[in-house]
Amino acid sequence: MDGRKYLDAKTLNKITRLDLRARLVVEGFITGMHRSPYHGFAVEFAQHRPYVPGDEIKHIDWKVWSKTDRYYIKEYEEETNLQCTILLDCSKSMRYGEGTKGRRDEGTKGKTQSTTSGGWSKFDYAATLSACLAHLLQRQSDAVGLITFDRQIRLNLPASAHPSHLKLMLHELEQTQPDHASDASQVFRGLAESIRRRGMVVLVSDLLVDLDALTDALHHLRHKRHEVVVFQVLHADEVEFPFTDNTQFEGLEMDAKLLTEPRSLRKAYLEAKDAFCEKVRRTCATSGIDYVLVSTADPLDAALAGYLAFRQKTMKAVRRA
Repeated sequence: MDGRKYLDAKTLNKITRLDLRARLVVEGFITGMHRSPYHGFAVEFAQHRPYVPGDEIKHIDWKVWSKTDRYYIKEYEEETNLQCTILLDCSKSMRYGEGTKGRRDEGTKGKTQSTTSGGWSKFDYAATLSACLAHLLQRQSDAVGLITFDRQIRLNLPASAHPSHLKLMLHELEQTQPDHASDASQVFRGLAESIRRRGMVVLVSDLLVDLDALTDALHHLRHKRHEVVVFQVLHADEVEFPFTDNTQFEGLEMDAKLLTEPRSLRKAYLEAKDAFCEKVRRTCATSGIDYVLVSTADPLDAALAGYLAFRQKTMKAVRRA
């Protein structure tokens, strides 16, 4: 079986269990890689010590024995495991695309829009991506935690590397329902303050928030010396604006409706969307933050590769320090 086929969002949409989705994606992603993403993350040699009865023979350094005719044990010390906290946006705008096939009455926050695609919402994609990252981190023996938020912090699971912790995370992700408006100015500072131990922070959100509040939060995370990765998840409709017929756009986080001919808006909308995403990208770049823009139509391997590239860059920087 080629596990890589499960990287496609349309195929994953047929799989209802989040744990199964994530496991298939991660296994397919690793199968499709030319080399192991974990190279260089293992334990490192520390020192030799004389062999004593009871030591495992597999730890004897036979090269030293061939030169000294004495048995020495190789001792190792584990590299400091990464602690990663995933910040997952569960605000109401993340529902966009949720079971909307054939419907014309859903929308995003701000200037809103409807959809004719079915089944795969921004939250579905973001939650699956978060679950995949958690699987990868635990396979590397790293600790992973989860914080979900909208206008306040809804869930705060501290980072842990215990296998049962991953099951708890996946359970909480499956139970989470985006059902409130977001308030970036109130919640973002609290997110930064709630992560006390320095580590990696992965923000997964549509980022349809006040840019000044987002910039302040990202700067605050970097000031606390966290490594930060930002995944901006947009629906394919938001990326492409494919609408042609007269359409009623409705807000998910505001009481607003707009009936219009969308072709007259398309150029201005795409320019505004591209300008906003570029501002977010520049904000991340100036703070040393990796930024990955993904669409719900994209296979998940692009997002996973973005994370692994950042992870490898981070580990190299740690070794040089």
